[in-house]
Amino acid sequence: MTTIAAPPEQVLTTFGLTAHPPIAMDGSGVVGWRVGEVVLSLVPDHARAAWSAAARENLYVEGMRISRPLRATDGRYVVSGWRADTYVAGSPEPRYDEVLAVADRLHGALAKLDRPRFMLQPPAPPFNDVDVFNAADRAAWEDVPLRSARAAGMAEPSGEDGEQSVAALKTLAGLRRPVKLAPQVVHGDLFGTVLFAGAAAPAITDIVPYWRPAPWASAVVVIDALAWGGADDELIERWADQEEWPQMLLRAAMFRLAVHALHPRSTSGALPGLLRVVDQVRLLV
Repeated sequence: MTTIAAPPEQVLTTFGLTAHPPIAMDGSGVVGWRVGEVVLSLVPDHARAAWSAAARENLYVEGMRISRPLRATDGRYVVSGWRADTYVAGSPEPRYDEVLAVADRLHGALAKLDRPRFMLQPPAPPFNDVDVFNAADRAAWEDVPLRSARAAGMAEPSGEDGEQSVAALKTLAGLRRPVKLAPQVVHGDLFGTVLFAGAAAPAITDIVPYWRPAPWASAVVVIDALAWGGADDELIERWADQEEWPQMLLRAAMFRLAVHALHPRSTSGALPGLLRVVDQVRLLV
């Protein structure tokens, strides 16, 4: 179980959460502390956490449960690095077609949102997870993959594992073709974060924002599900009516390869599944 320090008394007081003792929780897509019907969790990036809270506050998506932010007594979404959200029951399950159906409905609702300013910022030291995913996202779309990572001074991928990732990334880069789909705000990390509780509607507790075409976010789900989730190979075909699907899958695979190459906590055990999916994608483009 992953443990984090308990929320300070000042945070509990500022959110008005003093009636129940905090109980540590690990699961349901979040690591944090449950206080009554509220979950307190540490945020990796203040701007993104505040944006997600504002986006979810009044968001309605048919057939979805959405965790709502709890504002502090002074109106803030984030207090001393902590955010508060309503508790939603459930846990991730390998129901990937339902996750992809959720993606379609969610992105239809998110299409009206403007691009957040923080998305324009390149990765910058000292690097954290947000910077790694930012650089990996850019690697899949920029003319020279990993150019943004190098420009920011990120460490070059090393070892056989890193070299394999970069080689596969370059191979896929040579297969890219121009795409005409317009970018929008998408949730780029739906695999493993959509919660299911029996016959209840699926739920999300956060929105991890990227500025990409909506089918790209669906393609990331497919890549993840095939590489690490035990999904059947027909998942690609079942969602092939997504616009520019082969190129979206290609860029989603490049994104995951770049994450694997750049992330300091990547493990060699994750690469074989990803390379297997890379081979499938190459046959489509």
